[in-house]
Amino acid sequence: MAASELYTKYARVWIPDPEEVWKSAELLKDYKPGDKVLQLRLEEGKDLEYCLDPKTKELPPLRNPDILVGENDLTALSYLHEPAVLHNLKVRFIDSKLIYTYCGIVLVAINPYEQLPIYGEDIINAYSGQNMGDMDPHIFAVAEEAYKQMARDERNQSIIVSGESGAGKTVSAKYAMRYFATVSGSASEANVEEKVLASNPIMESIGNAKTTRNDNSSRFGKYIEIGFDKRYRIIGANMRTYLLEKSRVVFQAEEERNYHIFYQLCASAALPEFKTLRLGNANYFHYTKQGGSPVIDGVDDAKEMVNTRQACTLLGISDSYQMGIFRILAGILHLGNVEFVSRDSDSCTVPPKHEPLTIFCDLMGVEYEEMAHWLCHRKLATATETYIKPISKLHAINARDALAKHIYANLFNWIVDHVNKALHATVKQHSFIGVLDIYGFETFEINSFEQFCINYANEKLQQQFNMHVFKLEQEEYMKEQIPWTLIDFYDNQPCINLIEAKMGVLDLLDEECKMPKGSDDSWAQKLYNTHLNKCALFEKPRLSNKAFIIKHFADKVEYQCEGFLEKNKDTVYEEQIKVLKSSKKFKLLPELFQDEEKVLSPTSATPSGRVPLSRTAVKPAKARPGQASKEHKKTVGHQFRNSLHLLMETLNATTPHYVRCIKPNDFKFPFTFDEKRAVQQLRACGVLETIRISAAGFPSRWTYQEFFSRYRVLMKQRDVLGDRKQTCKNVLEKLIQDKDKYQFGKTKIFFRAGQVAYLEKIRADKLRAACIRIQKTIRGWLMRKKYMRMRKAAITIQRHVRGYQARCYAKFLRRTRAAVTIQKFQRMYVVRKRYQRMRATTIALQALLRGYMVRNKYQMMLREHKTVIIQKHVRGWLARLHYGRILKAIVYLQCCYRRMMAKRELKKLKIEARSVERYKKLHIGLENKIMQLQRKIDEQNKEYKSLLEKMSNLEITYSTETEKLRNDVERLRMSEEEAKNATNRVISLQEEIAKLRKELHQTQSEKKTIEEWADKYKHDTEQLVSELKEQNTLLKTEKEDLNRRIHDQAREITESMERKLVEETKQLELDLNDERLRYQNLLNEFSRLEERYDDLKDEMNLMVSIPKPGHKRTDSTHSSNESEYTFSSEITEAEDLPVRMEQEPSEKKAPLDMSLFLKLQKRVTELEQEKQSLQDELDRKEEQALRAKAKEEERPPMRGAELEYESLKRQELESENKKLKNELNELQKALTETRAPEVTAPGAPAYRVLLDQLTSVSEELEVRKEEVLILRSQLVSQKEAIQPKEDKNTMTDATLLLEDVQKMKDKGEIAQAYIGLKETNRLLESQLQSQKKSHENELESLRGEIQSLKEENNRQQQLLAQNLQLPPEARIEASLQHEITRLTNENLFYEELYADDPKKYQLYRISLYKRMIDLMEQLEKQDKTVRKLKKQLKVFAKKIGELEVGQMENISPGQIIDEPIRPVNIPRKEKDFQGMLEYKREDEQKLVKNLILELKPRGVAVNLIPGLPAYILFMCVRHADYLNDDQKVRSLLTSTINGIKKVLKKRGDDFETVSFWLSNTCRFLHCLKQYSGEEGFMKHNTPRQNEHCLTNFDLAEYRQVLSDLAIQIYQQLVRVLENILQPMIVSGMLEHETIQGVSGVKPTGLRKRTSSIADEGTYTLDSIIRQLNSFHSVMCQHGMDPELIKQVVKQMFYIIGAVTLNNLLLRKDMCSWSKGMQIRYNVSQLEEWLRDKNLMNSGAKETLEPLIQAAQLLQVKKKTDEDAEAICSMCNALTTAQIVKVLNLYTPVNEFEERVLVSFIRTIQVRLRDRKDSPQLLMDAKHIFPVTFPFNPSSLALETIQIPASLGLGFISRV
Repeated sequence: MAASELYTKYARVWIPDPEEVWKSAELLKDYKPGDKVLQLRLEEGKDLEYCLDPKTKELPPLRNPDILVGENDLTALSYLHEPAVLHNLKVRFIDSKLIYTYCGIVLVAINPYEQLPIYGEDIINAYSGQNMGDMDPHIFAVAEEAYKQMARDERNQSIIVSGESGAGKTVSAKYAMRYFATVSGSASEANVEEKVLASNPIMESIGNAKTTRNDNSSRFGKYIEIGFDKRYRIIGANMRTYLLEKSRVVFQAEEERNYHIFYQLCASAALPEFKTLRLGNANYFHYTKQGGSPVIDGVDDAKEMVNTRQACTLLGISDSYQMGIFRILAGILHLGNVEFVSRDSDSCTVPPKHEPLTIFCDLMGVEYEEMAHWLCHRKLATATETYIKPISKLHAINARDALAKHIYANLFNWIVDHVNKALHATVKQHSFIGVLDIYGFETFEINSFEQFCINYANEKLQQQFNMHVFKLEQEEYMKEQIPWTLIDFYDNQPCINLIEAKMGVLDLLDEECKMPKGSDDSWAQKLYNTHLNKCALFEKPRLSNKAFIIKHFADKVEYQCEGFLEKNKDTVYEEQIKVLKSSKKFKLLPELFQDEEKVLSPTSATPSGRVPLSRTAVKPAKARPGQASKEHKKTVGHQFRNSLHLLMETLNATTPHYVRCIKPNDFKFPFTFDEKRAVQQLRACGVLETIRISAAGFPSRWTYQEFFSRYRVLMKQRDVLGDRKQTCKNVLEKLIQDKDKYQFGKTKIFFRAGQVAYLEKIRADKLRAACIRIQKTIRGWLMRKKYMRMRKAAITIQRHVRGYQARCYAKFLRRTRAAVTIQKFQRMYVVRKRYQRMRATTIALQALLRGYMVRNKYQMMLREHKTVIIQKHVRGWLARLHYGRILKAIVYLQCCYRRMMAKRELKKLKIEARSVERYKKLHIGLENKIMQLQRKIDEQNKEYKSLLEKMSNLEITYSTETEKLRNDVERLRMSEEEAKNATNRVISLQEEIAKLRKELHQTQSEKKTIEEWADKYKHDTEQLVSELKEQNTLLKTEKEDLNRRIHDQAREITESMERKLVEETKQLELDLNDERLRYQNLLNEFSRLEERYDDLKDEMNLMVSIPKPGHKRTDSTHSSNESEYTFSSEITEAEDLPVRMEQEPSEKKAPLDMSLFLKLQKRVTELEQEKQSLQDELDRKEEQALRAKAKEEERPPMRGAELEYESLKRQELESENKKLKNELNELQKALTETRAPEVTAPGAPAYRVLLDQLTSVSEELEVRKEEVLILRSQLVSQKEAIQPKEDKNTMTDATLLLEDVQKMKDKGEIAQAYIGLKETNRLLESQLQSQKKSHENELESLRGEIQSLKEENNRQQQLLAQNLQLPPEARIEASLQHEITRLTNENLFYEELYADDPKKYQLYRISLYKRMIDLMEQLEKQDKTVRKLKKQLKVFAKKIGELEVGQMENISPGQIIDEPIRPVNIPRKEKDFQGMLEYKREDEQKLVKNLILELKPRGVAVNLIPGLPAYILFMCVRHADYLNDDQKVRSLLTSTINGIKKVLKKRGDDFETVSFWLSNTCRFLHCLKQYSGEEGFMKHNTPRQNEHCLTNFDLAEYRQVLSDLAIQIYQQLVRVLENILQPMIVSGMLEHETIQGVSGVKPTGLRKRTSSIADEGTYTLDSIIRQLNSFHSVMCQHGMDPELIKQVVKQMFYIIGAVTLNNLLLRKDMCSWSKGMQIRYNVSQLEEWLRDKNLMNSGAKETLEPLIQAAQLLQVKKKTDEDAEAICSMCNALTTAQIVKVLNLYTPVNEFEERVLVSFIRTIQVRLRDRKDSPQLLMDAKHIFPVTFPFNPSSLALETIQIPASLGLGFISRV
């Protein structure tokens, strides 16, 4: 179809924009041919009329569908043009944070200005071995492609990294080299990359400078060749440099700096070692102050100087050479400050004693006068004579600057030479990969000679790039058999010819340089005359006659002619160089100029170690004899052209790979994209040219299967044929009428640009129409369902409404009837109430009236009655008044008369009073009165008592008042007594009575007040009691709350402790797993080193086995030493190798020196004496221990066992002593019998025997020293444990000692031991008696003080006595139990004590918890100590057994039977099979060969009992143990282990073999445990199996060796299954469509990824499951332990999950919704497999959790904050980096999916900010879980096992 047909309504296009370069818009109506204006709407909603160019009528470029935006390869875009490329890069860079993008064969790398976690070793491992299109774009993918092509095609490779300054070229080159160093597998030379990186600081300091665009701009180009050997391992490197910008040394533009090294020197001028350089501030020197910007923000030049010096040291530049370099650099700075004084127009001079020149001469070691003279003069040579001519000031300044530049350039070359020497490889180079880090196309406001050379180099590179792209396109077309049509692409050969051809720019420049009076102006005129109007690429600026313009491939550049000639000539006067060469004080300076005649370029380095292409000599056109004496032979331009040609030859001889670095902005902002700057660089680096070449042909390419899968929706059922190719042809012919728009290749369909977009449009329309039809049908169905629901609801509502209305009408009738009835009764009630009210009113009125009348009548009668009373009283008063007056007068008269009579009577009474009787009478009356008073007092006392009873609560408050009352009562009593005794105190008593009455009244009143106060107090008290009750209730509630809190806190503390215990347990488990993993990794490394050692040993054997004339030697001690060597776990083969390697070259040496032999013999004697002294000391300690143990009463059995052990130990040492004597005698005999020189030569048997014996003696001596120390510590502990007791059981001890004595063989020994024992007993008895007396005295003196503690002490002693009787384990448990009981009692006591103080109780509980934790830790330490002592005990027992075996070798069988130390039972000959197998010692190798080496798991072993080889080997071991033959046991076990290792080394890639021997090794290990005799392993044994336990040997060490071997086999098994599964995982789990039709295929571009359609050779999920079934069936068939099978399955599933997730994180095309569904389905199939195999509890499913969560993340909604919260809570097994990576990579496959917004990703990052997880992006697919081998006893009886004849073990007999 025509391209104009695509410009329909809603189509999106790109229009130019001055700010954003290109802006997206949408068509508002269809475009029709002939329209001059397009109606557009911008994305921000603004309408726009876009006018078409009336001449070209070119339509704006179309925008790609959203589904293609963000593609990995730009060539996958349907529309290939500049805006599409720019937009795709921007979307990937800004939205997805992806900095790498393919553009055909080019990798576009955008500098993120931020550290990204995408360069770790895990990423390197993920890209290693992968095809370039299978993974996301990366520098590692390019490096892997180069490395793979180098190994596959046997062709050198090149990686060309280009870009602007600051675009990241150096970093990209560094990562490429890091990749090579990692994947090359070189262990010895892997530090080449580090060496190259170590050169970076010094290369940057001398080659980088600050420019206006970059603070660390590289001002030179470099090409690094990384050399590889035949195995493609890095062996070395070489660096070549290009075009150092020497002019920067003497001139810097505004805001720029010179090279960093000068400012670093100035910043470090204060250092002591730099004082001699006489440096100062950078603003002092002319060469460092011109730019006006001596400081870079954030850069410390002094610190950088330290890094530079460290780099020099690492590169092998000594301190003296470093100071020489700094002297030269300082000299250049001082040289720049040299000034000249003009004498006239043609001459000048240096001021006398000019300080800068003086310093320069002192630093360089040259004469001041010579240098001052030749700076102002030059030498001219003619045919006849030589002239010295002065020069002008301007020429002198130029000559000074030229000298400074020349010195700096030579110094730069010298440093590069030393770098190459440091990187030089000694091994021959087989191939190399070159990394070219070179400047990109440059254009500035002022462009000079440097920019011209840079752009010239980029023209050459662009030409090479274009030709390579064109060649690849041609190869692709020819491969697919597409008719080849010439593609018109930009050929920049005319531009190159303009520069380098004859009469080109460089040629004219060189010619002008040869002219005596050549100038920049004359050269410009020659350029105008030669090329202006003759070459379309050459132009002249309008307003300048000193500039020219060249049209480069990237842009037009205007060059200023000023300075071209001077920079090209780079003239340095030879006289100045000679002065510098004549320096004798400074050796480095002449070194710089000694080889300059051989240098091709002033800036090219001299490679070392190999002869590169750049060293080829290039001869000049015409060589003049006198030319070398005046100046250099070649100009800079000529040299640069030659070196560039050589570089192009090197690149053309390699396969190039291109990396284009893009600088996204000029401000170094992270992830900020400036479209203008990006477009400039894309145009300059050739990316758009690649796009144009691709777009000119058929850029879009699909395989037939992919096309069919993608566009199956456009086909009808009848169009689908069996042949996919024919089907695609038929469909395309219908869809695209123009056959020129596509071509059918052999395996692919090729489309023109835009055709895929057209097909995508048709597909989208078809899908949209299908969606509309589906929506229509569904909406109709939904509306019908809605209508039926509404109709049903309406009928229901009507029914209910009508019923409601009927009910309402009936209710109305009922209410009407009720209302009438209510009205009737209400009216009757109203009338009745009115009548009753009237009647009541009438009655009330009548009552009131009648009452009023009666009350009036009553008042009248009352007044009358009161009047009569008043009259009565008045009359009576008057009568009484009269009567009173009369009575008063009569009484007065009577008184007078009676007074007279009284006086008379008084006289009589006075007389009578003196009589006794009178007194008696008076006393009688007084007693009556006193009795009355006494009664009253008693009554008052009763009242007081009642008051006291009532006021019992007030006793304390009113005690004073009570005491007062009591005192009054006492006084009354005293007065009563006085009244009884004395009658003369009657008056006083009466007064007292009166007082008492008064006081009584007062007391009564007080009583009332007290009662009132008591009532009030009672009331207050009751109120207070109520308040106190309330407070009490509150306090109770608070107490309950506190108790509850305390309980809660205790529960929380308990729970927290439990949680901590669980966490600590988990942490300990993790630590244990880490330790296991570390140990197993060490075993893996050990096995690898062991294999490496075996390989080296084989190679050495091959080398040694080469026959030598006249000499052939065999090792006679090899066979005898082999078993000892393999049994020893302390000496490794790696340690033995250097000894043999040292022995072999010593064969040609002189005979053995006898003095050396005597010294060795003397040393042996000394060691023997030392051992004898240690043995004597040990015997002495043992005797002391025996004597001390003889006094112990409570543990006689244990003491006997210990004595037996000590005697065995002594015998062991004696036997060892005898053994050493025998060995020494053998040595002496061997040396005395044979005295020939060849016998005593190194390597001879005698010499080896001497060395072996000396080594064994030294080792045994060290072992014995350790044993003596251990025994000494045990003896000390036993002495401390012995308590002084009375000698009560002397006879029993004596009998025990006699039993021990009976075991001794030598009678002399018995006598000596008996005598020593008696003396020891006497000594101990005397000591005990003296100690007993002293203790009794002390007890008597302290008995009174400790009486109160006696009971507690007795109890403690009883517990201690009980504990001492227990074994050590039970003793610890009993002490802990006692401590727990004590703490429990103490806890109860403190609980009662602190019942009222909860805070103190809580603190006490906390301290109690701490003490419990300490006790637990103490228990753990005790357990560890017990385990350690058990291990030591086993070691001692084993050594005793070995010594017994050694002693029994020379004893007859009869003596062995009589041996009392370790009795050996003679087996009875029975008919039943005892479960043992007997073989002859010489048949051992045959046994190993038939049972291990030649046993085939797929052949004979298929029909065997699982684990049969392990059972046979164990039964052989049992028989050797039965015979007590340690040599046979050792030899058999060693041969078995070595045999298994040989089998695994030979057939280690076969899963069945590895699984078979892993199963048998584990079974063998379990048998050694099951029949070891240890109680822990005998729990599940039958009595018959317990009889089969080993009796003589403890094989614990061999169990450890077998366990290590099993770990190695397991790791090898994991590697085998990983190698088998690795190719299947990505294809089966990710790429294959298990659910057909869910995933859509997208265009892939030039970098072809692996197809997701299942071809014949493609792995599917079924392939993985079939392989898992195969693994599982093989392991079950071999009888592998179920727990071990679970661990293997867990490891397999981890590998599947890790590899799948890692590929998902590195493949943008796999991150889609449909792929998430595929992954979840695949995982569910794996889980179903686990369920079928009953392996769900193996932990395998948990290893897939990260993959499951990643698949869920692809499928969940990703829009709102709720979605973000759900994602954060769901993805707990994924790290933050993995979650963000998946969200960034998420790509819609169809137009109906939506992209993830950047804001949503930021929300996720904010929410996950506090999560602490690993920053690593990828999972470690190489991780191996630590394996454990749980004990799995066998129920199979050994006596029932039958040996099949197919094993060929007829030489074994059953016992």
